[in-house]
Amino acid sequence: MENVIDILEQRGFIDALTSEEIRTFVKTPQALYVGFDPTGDSLHLGHLIPILSLAWFAKCGHRPIALVGGATAMIGDPSGKSQERNLLDQEQIEKNKIGIKENLKSILQQDIPLVDNFDWFKKMHFIDFLRDIGKYFRIGQMLSKDSVKLRMQSEEGMSFTEFSYQVLQGYDFLHLFQSEGVCLQMGGSDQWGNIVAGIELIRKVHGKPSFGITFPLLTRSDGKKFGKTEEGTVWLSAHKTSPYQFYQYLFNTLDNDVLTLMKRLTFMPLSEIQLWEESMKSSDYKQHSAQKALAEAVTLLVHGKEGLQSALFLTEQLVPGGRTSLDKATLQALVQEGVYTNVENLVGMKIVDLLVQAGLQSSKSDARRLIQNGGISLNNEKMTDESAVVTESDLKEGEFLLLSIGKKQKRLIRKK
Repeated sequence: MENVIDILEQRGFIDALTSEEIRTFVKTPQALYVGFDPTGDSLHLGHLIPILSLAWFAKCGHRPIALVGGATAMIGDPSGKSQERNLLDQEQIEKNKIGIKENLKSILQQDIPLVDNFDWFKKMHFIDFLRDIGKYFRIGQMLSKDSVKLRMQSEEGMSFTEFSYQVLQGYDFLHLFQSEGVCLQMGGSDQWGNIVAGIELIRKVHGKPSFGITFPLLTRSDGKKFGKTEEGTVWLSAHKTSPYQFYQYLFNTLDNDVLTLMKRLTFMPLSEIQLWEESMKSSDYKQHSAQKALAEAVTLLVHGKEGLQSALFLTEQLVPGGRTSLDKATLQALVQEGVYTNVENLVGMKIVDLLVQAGLQSSKSDARRLIQNGGISLNNEKMTDESAVVTESDLKEGEFLLLSIGKKQKRLIRKK
């Protein structure tokens, strides 16, 4: 059996190991888990690191488990946060759990068990928990955790609710150790203190070793957080980030990041990634070819064959400088992907005003100047009349028109 730690290290998954003994430990099949708190109704692009780590363990013959934190989401993890989260109600958490379970099932495509820590915490009485579990935790050690120290130094401080989070996550590890034989927990680098708390609890209760692995946070070479745009987060759920938008984000990856992301976000063999690295240094390399391969692989993984086909179709239709087909099928696809802007009182509106209202130009004078310079096309036809207005005949299917700004930007306008 191939050593999964070697694979993860080669692909840049590992930030730290709680013990070098893990390398020997995983030479035989083991049970392990990663936790996902349902603080939103979808996971985001950065979560592909822990998701794919579960998949790699499964490929290497281990027994991974995904934990959805229905109970811990009620508390809120203080790790990496400068202030306390807004507490979620049970109804919202239930909705979020459904979305996250759908993400995990659709991406993993394997029979990986999903457990919810609310199932064991809901049966537990507060006094029993303090007496049977709380006694194993020492305040000094809890205060020494980075997530606690940072918050204690802040103006807001830290509530007892948040302070107790590491106790709950530590108990998750103990519960899965006892019920499923889990001896390994994985998580982001900000989870180190929580993971160590679980390892210590298992040692104190059972006198047996357990282990932890943390992943590096996914950042770009320009210092920005990967998976974040000016518009917001790149989500894994199609209803929050469409397959087209998802594909485009990856397609626009910087050259310095594309190989790293191939290693971490895909199952491409390292030999294939090496060929891409050599290709990018070649004078024959076609710009963005590696980004295209990355975007296709990750979009297929997250959104399936149908989602990838939709993303590729719309990418072709909206390619800068190209002619976009304005038939019914294309227009419906653009609407389904959310690539449009609703505008009221569209018929009779001056194109100059429309460019400003749709956010394509900052002022009417800029819009007029662009039209005068031949930089605007309406339904693939270049405009020259700065006083032109939208007519009924301009509307495709009675409600759409396409504005193109130079060779860089296109926007579908829909009559509201």
